[in-house]
Amino acid sequence: MGEIELVFAAHDVLGEGPRWHPQEQCLYWVDIEEKRYHRLHVATNTHQIFNVGELIGVLAFRSRGGLVMASERGFSFFDPEMQKLEHIGDPESHKPETQFNDGAVDRLGRFWAGTLGDPFKNSLYRLDPDLSIHLMDTGFDISNGMGWSPDNRVMYLTDSTPGMIYAYDYDLATGSITNRREFVNRSGQPGVPDGLTVDAEGFIWSAVWDGGCIERYDPDGKLERRINLPVQYPTSMAFGGQDLDELYITSALYEFPKEERHRYPLDGGLFCIKGLAKGIEVSMFAG
Repeated sequence: MGEIELVFAAHDVLGEGPRWHPQEQCLYWVDIEEKRYHRLHVATNTHQIFNVGELIGVLAFRSRGGLVMASERGFSFFDPEMQKLEHIGDPESHKPETQFNDGAVDRLGRFWAGTLGDPFKNSLYRLDPDLSIHLMDTGFDISNGMGWSPDNRVMYLTDSTPGMIYAYDYDLATGSITNRREFVNRSGQPGVPDGLTVDAEGFIWSAVWDGGCIERYDPDGKLERRINLPVQYPTSMAFGGQDLDELYITSALYEFPKEERHRYPLDGGLFCIKGLAKGIEVSMFAG
């Protein structure tokens, strides 16, 4: 295992949702609370910040260029060149207390994202390439990290507050999910599961918010390893690099009082560990 490297001292209040763009060889990630996202060309350390004007839960790449996002006002497109946000639709406009949180794109280009804000009544939605929005499941407290097995037969979804990672049977052709079941139960352990990614071997990586670590589970849900980090609030992770063998990890300053955040110089930073495993190339939204 390589060393844990601080790649960029972002000082994110709530850094989340890293995504590696294979063509650009850049890492994107959001700072939810600051209503912005980062773009970092790692090889040259060229860094840009884009202010969006809304709380961004998660972003993903579009196959035709630009970004798709799930935010406090539903699903949107964002054009980085024009600095323009175009709203698509908000399935929870009747629930002003909720906002979108984490999400991911499946391998047929559908964008999935879940909500938080209505205790244990939050939901998971699917945005299709034709821009139709579908309610897929409900009853979560903080819908969080998700991903798919390499063979597309299983979808994983985190609900942070109860400390659960669920597994579903997944039908790639139709985009349907069935048979929700407990995959990992971390209730009673320090911290809660947050963001998630799946590696090329089908192992599931989970960031442990307020647990200061990341964990790797085998496809049966057994803990394979735990890696301690120099921050208390890791949030999510993504594989990147030319060979997808660099694990990038976001973190947050969110829980620290503003007047004390200077005491935590690494929290809110972007980290990398090389050589742990290889990832799967990110899918892009087909709409």
